[in-house]
Amino acid sequence: MSSVTAKEILGNPDYKAISYGGYREITRDLQPTVSQLKEDMLLLHAMGIRIVRTYNVHLDHASNVLAAIRELKKEDPDFEMYVMLGAWIDAKNSWTDHPVRVRDEDSKRNQVEMDTAIRLINEYPDIVKILAIGNEAMVHWQVEYYVEPSIILKWVNYAQDKKAKGELPEELWVTSSDDFASWGGGGNEYKTEDLNELIRSVDYISMHTYPMHNTHYNPDFWYAPNEDESLSDLEKIEAAMIRSRDFAISQYDTVVSYMNSIGVDKPVHIGETGWATLSNEFYGESEARATDEFKSARYYQLIHEWAKEAGVTIFYFEAFDEQWKDAQNPEGSENHFGLFNLKSQAKYAIWDLVDEGVFDGLTRDGKAITKTFNGNKSEMMKTVLIPPSHREMEARYNGVN
Repeated sequence: MSSVTAKEILGNPDYKAISYGGYREITRDLQPTVSQLKEDMLLLHAMGIRIVRTYNVHLDHASNVLAAIRELKKEDPDFEMYVMLGAWIDAKNSWTDHPVRVRDEDSKRNQVEMDTAIRLINEYPDIVKILAIGNEAMVHWQVEYYVEPSIILKWVNYAQDKKAKGELPEELWVTSSDDFASWGGGGNEYKTEDLNELIRSVDYISMHTYPMHNTHYNPDFWYAPNEDESLSDLEKIEAAMIRSRDFAISQYDTVVSYMNSIGVDKPVHIGETGWATLSNEFYGESEARATDEFKSARYYQLIHEWAKEAGVTIFYFEAFDEQWKDAQNPEGSENHFGLFNLKSQAKYAIWDLVDEGVFDGLTRDGKAITKTFNGNKSEMMKTVLIPPSHREMEARYNGVN
């Protein structure tokens, strides 16, 4: 099978994409094995996924994903899977009380990360098609490790120079994957000449949008208009999910608009968007009432319908639940973004694939794929909460019972 390029697969509906972490345990100190990763790749392949996104190369996970894919390709010439390889970028002194945000001061560790990524790309040129330099590293709310765009620009230019010298494949696409605000969709504090130069330097823009998070942080779109109070419960949920899809599209459009405003016209794809199925925090029962399997499934359907029509690739977040993300809080939303849970169960968004027999003969950790709630939709619907109305939230914040 001849290998395709990023230009050919991004925006192509035949090449579905997903964000992927194969971690099963509450710590990344316990790395998944190549055999476990092969199980996951077979499940994703059965779903029609052809591109997986990884996040760093300083742990064995990324190199083992590549090894797993290569083994599967040797075992079956028709197996096809490509990788968007992430290189993690930190600020100098990240994860301490004194991170350095100075424009030209960089972490020494970033050089190691980049060189490791470059080695893996050259070792697996038939598999790695995209290099993403930094993950949500430029957005200002990422207080632990955010960097100025100049740092990302430095490493993007480093990779592009390697391409120009023939030290990386010419067809490799280089980007950074970051929140929509960081790509010019946010306030004027983001709209700097360094960002403009970064936009000119990447091969395409990979932006993130999370309406689910904004049900708490920017909730006007989420609360039902008072005139919707006469709708049925299901109609209220549907209206909220339509508003959520439109919220994501509006953030996408702000990035495209800013890019065009500086005279640039290149592809913009979505490096992350998703919807958690459980939360005991801002998004759960006591607050926004946003997280459950029904709403997650509806967002999954709606955003992919739009993306297919718009010619946009979505690296949907994410394939499998990962409990290390919020190890101290098992019901934290970050642990529950997967389409599969850690019991080898498909969530409601992909119950139809189970019905179609897509996963027949495949396993995760030796377990056959079954449905959450034992496939009982009525039981699942009992967990679904109605989004608040504007009237309800006004009363809540005004202390009215």
